[in-house]
Amino acid sequence: MRAINEIEVSYRHEIPEFGWKKVSSSEEAAEVLFEDWDKGNIGLQESFKVVLLNNGNQVKGIYEISKEGITGTTVDLRILFAIVLKSLTVSIILCHNHPSGMLKPSANDKSITKQIQDASKLFNVKVLDHIILAPDGSYYSFADRGLV
Repeated sequence: MRAINEIEVSYRHEIPEFGWKKVSSSEEAAEVLFEDWDKGNIGLQESFKVVLLNNGNQVKGIYEISKEGITGTTVDLRILFAIVLKSLTVSIILCHNHPSGMLKPSANDKSITKQIQDASKLFNVKVLDHIILAPDGSYYSFADRGLV
């Protein structure tokens, strides 16, 4: 008899005592992300995270999709959407950091945003923004510039 691996999917749903933080602007989203980010690594290596939101744009959680090199990181859409679907998320905000402090999005940044937007339509999930963070506390918002 062959053993078959068991797959378990779980998501712990906890509401903080004072409720979830609501995000209504890129500034509020960047603030939430800076609070969550490891300050020791924001200027060291690039990471890609997704903010998971409910229907009222309240933050359910932040999940780190990847953490890799100095000048780039990859995003596996299967992992991203596994997290989004597992958490019953209806809207997302994408985010990554540029350790160099240069806030201009690269061609790869624009390409992955488009890929995620296209895939999100299949699951009726809204991509509200893609934010690039710099170590000095500044940020770039795709939504503010009409790119999302």
